[in-house]
Amino acid sequence: MLDNTYSVFNKKMVKSEKEIQKMRVACQIVASAHKHIESYIKAGVTTEELDEILEKFIISQGAKPNFKGYRKYPKTACISVNDVVVHGIPSEKIILADGDIVSIDVGAVKDGYHGDAARTYAVGEITKEKQKLINVTKECFFKGMTEARAGRRVGDIGCAIQRHAESNGYSVVRSLTGHGIGKKLHEDPSIPNFGKAGTGTLLKNGMTLAIEPMINEGTFHVIFENDGWTCRTKDGKMSAHYEETILVTNGDAEILTKINE
Repeated sequence: MLDNTYSVFNKKMVKSEKEIQKMRVACQIVASAHKHIESYIKAGVTTEELDEILEKFIISQGAKPNFKGYRKYPKTACISVNDVVVHGIPSEKIILADGDIVSIDVGAVKDGYHGDAARTYAVGEITKEKQKLINVTKECFFKGMTEARAGRRVGDIGCAIQRHAESNGYSVVRSLTGHGIGKKLHEDPSIPNFGKAGTGTLLKNGMTLAIEPMINEGTFHVIFENDGWTCRTKDGKMSAHYEETILVTNGDAEILTKINE
C-alpha cells in the first residue's frame, strides 16, 4: 500500500534489533501469503475470492491483515488488474481472464509490527509486451534497492528506478510513493520512484522501507475512481507494481519479505 507524502529524517525511522526481529516475522508472513496465493491466480477466479484466501491465510499465521480498515479500506489486499495501477478493491464482479496481468499488494501486522509486499502476476498466457513490463518493474525495484544503503539518500533510490524504467520506454507514476514501515504501515520517509540523486532524506543503518515501483506502459498520469481508491492509468495502457519491505544496512539492503526457504 502506498503513501503520497514527503518527509525529512527523524530518529524514529531507525529500528532497534528487537523491532527488526518482530518485523522479520510479519514480513515472512507476507512473503508466505504471496507464495500461497500463486496457485489460485487463474482465469475464472474473482478478485474477491483471492482476497478471501489471503485473509484466511494471514489469520492462520497468527497475524492480521493490515490494509483492512486502514483509512476505511474495505478488504485485505489491493488487487489491481491490467490498467489499474494500484488500490484495486477486490470484488466478485472482477473476474480474471486469460491474458490479464494482476498486481496483488498485501500486508500483515503481528505483535505490533508491519510487513508489506506487492507482485504483478500473469494470468495464463500473456503477451511478450506484458511480460516485459512485469520484468522491468521488478528490475526497477532491484535497481532502487541497490541504492538503499546507509549514507545514500532517498533521491538515489528514485533516480535509479526512474532511469531504468524510462530507458525501457516506460513511465514512473509520480502521484504515489513507497514509504517507511514499522510500528505503522506508513512511516517516514516517503520513497518516490523518481528523483534526483544525492537529494532527499539521508538513509541510515536500521531503517525499514517499502520500496515499490509502479511502472506504466504509457503516460505516468493516473486517474482515481469515485470509490476513492482505485487508481488507473489515464491512457488505459498497462501498469505493473512490485514491492518489498527492506532493511537498510551499511552494505547491501536485506529483503525482509523474501521467502526464507
